[in-house]
Amino acid sequence: MGKYILKRIGYLLMVTVILSFILFMIYSLVPANRAYTDAQAELKGMKNSIKPGEEQKVFDELYLKYQRMYGTDTDNRVIRYLRWVGVYPLYNGKLDGLLEGNFGYSYDYKLPVVDMVKTPMLNTIKINIWATVIALGITIPLGIHCAVKRGSKRDQAVQVFTIVGYSLPTFLIAILFIWFFCGKLNLFPTNGMKTPGSNYTGFKKFADEMYYMALPLIVETFCSLGGMTRYVRASMIDALSLDCIRTARAKGLREKVVIYSHAFRNALIPIVSLVVGWFLGIFGGSIMVENIFGWNGMGRIMITALRSADYDVVMLMQMFYIVISLLGTLLIDIIYGLVDPRVRVNK
Repeated sequence: MGKYILKRIGYLLMVTVILSFILFMIYSLVPANRAYTDAQAELKGMKNSIKPGEEQKVFDELYLKYQRMYGTDTDNRVIRYLRWVGVYPLYNGKLDGLLEGNFGYSYDYKLPVVDMVKTPMLNTIKINIWATVIALGITIPLGIHCAVKRGSKRDQAVQVFTIVGYSLPTFLIAILFIWFFCGKLNLFPTNGMKTPGSNYTGFKKFADEMYYMALPLIVETFCSLGGMTRYVRASMIDALSLDCIRTARAKGLREKVVIYSHAFRNALIPIVSLVVGWFLGIFGGSIMVENIFGWNGMGRIMITALRSADYDVVMLMQMFYIVISLLGTLLIDIIYGLVDPRVRVNK
């Protein structure tokens, strides 16, 4: 197992390098010049101290200074990529890239990107962990029940309910829930993350956050119920038709033992990939839900950064998602081996 994991990590590093190079090359084609923007901004602040006719000369000096600072004083995109990663020196001979902890600067927030994404990342993880735990707690037992009681009225009702939830787009579900829970019942606020002007602490702060999180959490959970329930049901139906399940029943084992110890174990293989992918989505955030409910999370930050051409933020988040996705594939393979002894991940 250890040898296999090390081998896979080597592959993941190679794929990360390739994808980061492609990502950098794509964004290097975008008509945005950070050195030019900063040089222009500094020139405006120096206008009163510049002699007439010397503006262009001063601008060229400032432009070259910022180009050297950001490693863009060359047209060779490979060298610029290596400087961005942090394995090729800048003009002054220093390394200052991702590997050195320089993840860029956000012009919208006037902060280093790492400091800027800390709060949105925590907010996204918070709401998505709750949504994932609640959804799994509902969908797995419900999917198993529907598979065991296949064709019953309850199964048919759940299938109709889940196909409706699966078919409707997220923004439409969110609007309907806002109309019902906020407009008709007046139970929850329409947006925000806490009571305006409040400065609660302790349990009162937690209760206030959960109150504002409730509606977006309900929407996220509802949107994920349909697909996961049907997936668990289909996997369990396949598992219940196996010969080993018939043998277990013929031996006189209790039905609960047959279902949860034998059938569900066989059904876990296809479910694992979906569940792990779902957990990885915790870090990505829900763009639609976060924008509709004014939730300061990663999905909303991503859209804002793309609209305002804050490309340091976009590139860091894209690299983060690449690393998370690649680690997820390794995690899925390892879990396969733990769930099903027939799978040998070390081969």
